[in-house]
Amino acid sequence: MLTDLPNVLTLSRIAAIPLLVVLIALRTPLADFLACLVFAAAAITDYFDGRLARSRSQQSDLGRMLDPIADKLLVGAALMMLVGQQHLSAFGLYPAVIIMLREILVSGLREYLAEIRIGLPVTKLAKWKTGFQMGAIGTLIAGEPTATLLHLSFLPVNAIGEAMLWAAAALTLVTGWDYLTASLHHAAGPPQAPAVPERQAPSS
Repeated sequence: MLTDLPNVLTLSRIAAIPLLVVLIALRTPLADFLACLVFAAAAITDYFDGRLARSRSQQSDLGRMLDPIADKLLVGAALMMLVGQQHLSAFGLYPAVIIMLREILVSGLREYLAEIRIGLPVTKLAKWKTGFQMGAIGTLIAGEPTATLLHLSFLPVNAIGEAMLWAAAALTLVTGWDYLTASLHHAAGPPQAPAVPERQAPSS
């Protein structure tokens, strides 16, 4: 159900996006710090929604649909704001492009495989990718102004964030290739008819 706690946590990631966008757009140290907190809180729900769904036996098709959508909306909005508000250097733009293209690719592959009722399991490497990705984006949202606000100006926050983003991009290429080869393997097999929903019996 939509009101199950795991689904509520997933939906909270989507609800956090407008607030995140506004805070990043303000471009003040305090707003950047608050935006980092909002993003971190949203990223943490990505861990807990799946864990709670399994522990409470509340796994559902709705949750499996919403979870990747919420992740991609959150990451896409954050990356676009980082680029638009110049939180990224010219060199840091490339891993952001790689990450966005991979998300679009995997979304297309999942849509195709769903039609023939084939699922792509999430690997441990994909989870590491997500961890580096979320950590990098959160660090870049905070940026140097937040470090100064917290009296941590000695930390090269932007350099750390971009290094993590490159690591996430590298993992993105590996996991994206894994998904692509798995999809091509199924696509090269005998053609399968799309799933046709069963017709409900007329009510008496």
